[in-house]
Amino acid sequence: MFRGGRGNERGEKREKEGSGDPPPSSLSKTPLHDGYGFRPPSGVSTPTAPPDRNSPLPDVNGLGWPAKSTLSRVNASPAEKAASQTRLAAAVRTVLECIGEDPDREGLLRTPERYAQSLMWMTRGYEERLADVINDAIFAEDHDEMVLVRDIDISSLCEHHLVPFTGKIAIGYIPNNLVLGISKLARIAETFSRRLQVQERLTKQIALCVQEAIKPRGVAVVMEATHLCMTMRGVQKPGSITTTSCMLGCFRTHHKVREEFLTLIKR
Repeated sequence: MFRGGRGNERGEKREKEGSGDPPPSSLSKTPLHDGYGFRPPSGVSTPTAPPDRNSPLPDVNGLGWPAKSTLSRVNASPAEKAASQTRLAAAVRTVLECIGEDPDREGLLRTPERYAQSLMWMTRGYEERLADVINDAIFAEDHDEMVLVRDIDISSLCEHHLVPFTGKIAIGYIPNNLVLGISKLARIAETFSRRLQVQERLTKQIALCVQEAIKPRGVAVVMEATHLCMTMRGVQKPGSITTTSCMLGCFRTHHKVREEFLTLIKR
């Protein structure tokens, strides 16, 4: 698991200097910088130059961990998108035939096209650049206490079985001179959930994205979800809930900060 570089170094230094966990307000601050987040100092929304080698998001297109065909989808012309959707619909028709159905009967006649459209919508996160998602909603603010947004509803598709998993996410961070527009935390979660995912990776990607965007002193993400691949098939255990977390910076190195976050999300 990636550890927030600055927050982790400060935490290790404090642990060497003395025992006990200092309050978040005592953590040192770094100066404002122009090239924060997913844009270069020039203000161009999508970086054209290679990003910092130490960045946890090594993507020159600002997409955040793009898949093999992501760029092709992002840069496709309207004609290419239409052709791709037609191929997808044809594949769905083949699926219907393989399971023993008649794709020409009235109820299924337009199902291949409907499903193709639905699947492209449910995976629209592949087309969203993080710079455009955040959209400069980063503000200088002298706030050194925890910011927390919880109960963010998400829906995603399990990459192993292509069936949904749904749940809630809590995102918290401690600012370091910069704060992120509150709605952008939900938008970041939405962007990464609208891709083929596993819950562990989704949780980590959200945390790393916030870390990269505003370089806070720490980020914490906890997600609870129900997976249809576990309730509708296989072991068939309805009601089971999977919990994942990712702690960066002071949330990882200072148990009192982490404890405060975990207490707040349970209220």
